[in-house]
Amino acid sequence: MPLQLLKYNPGIVKDITEYAAGKNGPFYVDGDLVRFKNGYPQKFGGWQKDVLTELDAAGATTTTPTSLQGVPRKVVNWRAVADGEDRLAVGTHTHLYIVKNNSVYDITPLRKTSTNLSNPLATTNGSATITITDNSHGAQVGDYVVIEEATATGGITADTLNRKAGYEVETVTTNTFTITAPSNASSTVSSGGGTALDIKYLIGIDAGLGKQSSDPALGWGVGGWGEGTWNTPRSQAGSDVRFDNSSWTLNLWGEDLIAGVRNGAIYYYDTSAGESNRAVLLSGISGANSVPSIARVTAISFPDRHFIAAGCQEFGGSGNVDEMLIRFSDQEDFANFRPTATNTAGDQRLQLGTKIISMISAREEMIISTDEAIYGMTFVGPPFTFQFRLLATDAGAGGLNTMVQVDGDVYWMGKRQFYFYDGVVKELPCPVQHFVFDRMQRNFIDKVTAGHNKKFKEVIWFYVSDQNSAGVTNPENDSYVIYNYGENNWSIGTLDRSSWNDAFGFRQVPFAFDANGFLYDHETGTSDDGSAMNCHIETAPREISQDGNEMYMIDRIIPDTTMTSDTTLAVSLNTRKHPQGTETTKGAFNITSSTDKISVRAKGRQVSMKFSSSGTTDDWTLGDFRVNVRKDGLR
Repeated sequence: MPLQLLKYNPGIVKDITEYAAGKNGPFYVDGDLVRFKNGYPQKFGGWQKDVLTELDAAGATTTTPTSLQGVPRKVVNWRAVADGEDRLAVGTHTHLYIVKNNSVYDITPLRKTSTNLSNPLATTNGSATITITDNSHGAQVGDYVVIEEATATGGITADTLNRKAGYEVETVTTNTFTITAPSNASSTVSSGGGTALDIKYLIGIDAGLGKQSSDPALGWGVGGWGEGTWNTPRSQAGSDVRFDNSSWTLNLWGEDLIAGVRNGAIYYYDTSAGESNRAVLLSGISGANSVPSIARVTAISFPDRHFIAAGCQEFGGSGNVDEMLIRFSDQEDFANFRPTATNTAGDQRLQLGTKIISMISAREEMIISTDEAIYGMTFVGPPFTFQFRLLATDAGAGGLNTMVQVDGDVYWMGKRQFYFYDGVVKELPCPVQHFVFDRMQRNFIDKVTAGHNKKFKEVIWFYVSDQNSAGVTNPENDSYVIYNYGENNWSIGTLDRSSWNDAFGFRQVPFAFDANGFLYDHETGTSDDGSAMNCHIETAPREISQDGNEMYMIDRIIPDTTMTSDTTLAVSLNTRKHPQGTETTKGAFNITSSTDKISVRAKGRQVSMKFSSSGTTDDWTLGDFRVNVRKDGLR
């Protein structure tokens, strides 16, 4: 009875039939939380929640766990010279935060502040709703406010009312709005809160924040010709035009932060001023000149250091935004956008496309994606400052955060396929391309976020799938696709992350936020934050004989794995007589570090295997399995 080697090529293939994947590889055809390293499947590293803590009402640090408000969309990290401390800046769809020593500081810019209000709070016994009176407050539902200097009211303590996390506005009238306290009031008060109460209004809906998902446009011109009737809105299902969700572009200028709200204003945060201060309008700082009041995307060019705003109003203009216009500041002067004969500020309008989607720095040039094309922006010095080159058409990025730079090269997810730039734009061959894009909810492609895991030479994209538990109501990323650029293979799986950053500086492992505002350290441990990781990898069915004519009986599996002593790996053996015939499954059989063989009785022309684990301590890598076979009859 000869032993037959079942050797598979690395990578998952799903865009051809499973039988074809077995004949042409053979490859693997499915997996979850499994990567390929040195050509073999390996379970992902685990992740652990990195506990963030809130501030008390006085602004002092505490040990009380908290999470960020809003869905984190963008993160940058750095170490400040001012105090030597490490920081994260996090932009969510509602807030802008600094995380320092794991304490959360809200630095969201303010729209306005109302001071010394006299007893503006009203409570109702048994209700958590608080009504606040502030004439012409201008707040909208979904905006956030922070209350300061309030006294206890209706049994709700002063510390609760004055919490640094603030409150979301629930309902509004011209002169009042409501918020919801974390507990019910114990008495009815029609006028309370003290006589020196302040309310800080964070920027919100009017400034471009607060929109979790890209809503469909319903006006004239949306959908096909003749759809609907005159003077009626179009249906959401029929709309092929969508507004952008709320997001940020975050850039570091030295140790300071420049933060732009997409389709909103640009803000500046001075790290040396401390976390008690908030970001302010860039146009309002000393020396600012002609800063764009609205921009879609911002970036900093390297090595020349110009601050770049894309999708903004032309110099000296007001009113409509030109979504294809690039403006750049004077060199080394990020707040001066006024062009003169003696500086390098200027602008350039791109031609192909309707709007600029994303920008990212590559090797001594800026890569700019419109919705239709890719441009290269290279510093050439005065008098033109920058040269703009059309690099590719019909290759635009799918969303703001779908591009990632790896050692000067750029990878990105487009609207239908994946791309790569190393001096030339190339389509990236992908054997799971149709699987990913057919499975993706494309209305939410702008939520896709790209990341890098250099240790394993992986580029990862998180996306919203059609299996999302939220359906079509504000779903967030629940799935991923990975390209291993070191070994040129792909893998897929499920994981809910809204942002991802690689290990860098004080962050020694990759870290990511989920949609609930929790921070996780990845490649840490072997579990899902203490819970089981459900991992699996499945091979394509392959013929036992080269021509596939003979039936075989398999009576033994010889495992080849590297695993820890507390790992249990399950293997199932699947056989078929024909590619579309009924599959017979034997197992699952448990493999431990001491297992030398598994006895089984399975008959067929084709054989495949599925490996899985579901523990908290499992850690394994597969090798080359063998099976013991002999020819057998049809019966």
